[in-house]
Amino acid sequence: LNMERIKASKPGGDWHDWPIHLRAPCHLKESGKFYKSVYGRMSWNEPSPTITTQCYGFGNGRFGHPEQNRAISLREAAILQSFPKDYLFFDKESSLDIASTARMIGNAVPVRLGEIIGQSILKHLSN
Repeated sequence: LNMERIKASKPGGDWHDWPIHLRAPCHLKESGKFYKSVYGRMSWNEPSPTITTQCYGFGNGRFGHPEQNRAISLREAAILQSFPKDYLFFDKESSLDIASTARMIGNAVPVRLGEIIGQSILKHLSN
């Protein structure tokens, strides 16, 4: 069912694009019409949504890959947060813990933003 939902989602869209038979029961209720931040697909032509700790799940936000029928990977989420492509979130002896890695990525201030803010503070303090 989730694969059908992913395939029915257009870039930049969400569950509102789906035929009725694919919609979750909660979305069929009057109150459910306001859930706009779930089952979304990203678009190449739009800014990324805010990366959260649940960014690796299609139903947890607007984290559908723009072209491929899947959610974005943790590496793709990290790149959107401006982590270097080769950044290691755990040492080679540790086993991969998806939830912990997602928390590190989703709770992070984008690296480049932190760098710019830090430079600005240093510049201000030196004046």
